[in-house]
Amino acid sequence: MVAPNGARRTKADHPALPMTLSEIVETARSCHAAGAQALHLHVRNDDGSHSLDAGRYREALAELAEAVPQMKVQITTEAAGIFDVSAQVQCLTEVAPRWASVSVREVARDVELAPSLYAACAEMACEVQHILYDVDDIKLLQQWQQRGIVRPGQDSVLFVLGRYSAGQVSSPADLRPFRASLPGVANWMVCAFGPDEHACLAAAAQEGGALRVGFENSLTAEDGNPHADNAASVAALLKRIAL
Repeated sequence: MVAPNGARRTKADHPALPMTLSEIVETARSCHAAGAQALHLHVRNDDGSHSLDAGRYREALAELAEAVPQMKVQITTEAAGIFDVSAQVQCLTEVAPRWASVSVREVARDVELAPSLYAACAEMACEVQHILYDVDDIKLLQQWQQRGIVRPGQDSVLFVLGRYSAGQVSSPADLRPFRASLPGVANWMVCAFGPDEHACLAAAAQEGGALRVGFENSLTAEDGNPHADNAASVAALLKRIAL
């Protein structure tokens, strides 16, 4: 999976970071050609700010389905310090996507809405990927599973390495506590912040994990040089894990 932009970065961070819909579609094309099988989708407002607007999402999904029909697309419900849980639920119900990422940490801000969020996803057959930043997030997810808030089959997870570490820098060792806390999980993916992004993802690949790479998480290679664009990062990662 490629995560090409995220909620916060702009062209001031990297001139090739896609922000408009046309740029996102072109990035999807180039990343798919480089070997990415899926796209983690953030849409932006006209001023470049993070958006959960259902209309923008529906337009983007339609454009991507036309441009790269073989590429699976996941929308984000990330709050990014802007949206409350009710807005996240509204986004899901109005867009009705086939795949969405949900941060359990964010949903826990208004836990009374958690059952309706997961029920809505189950009713519209939307695959949920739980965003997990640390072991405490895993414990919260397990509690919700035990209580039936998270429905059967909603078991996909993304382990996020380095998001809240000093300088947002990750290392392959950061994967260990996640794997130890969820040893039996079958559908797991990893993303990693900082210059060791590819090293972390290569370590996850060796353990059978799926990988998320892109400018949302890291703009540079291990030597500190910036990737030319998202497709270059995808290609470099695939070359590395093929060795």
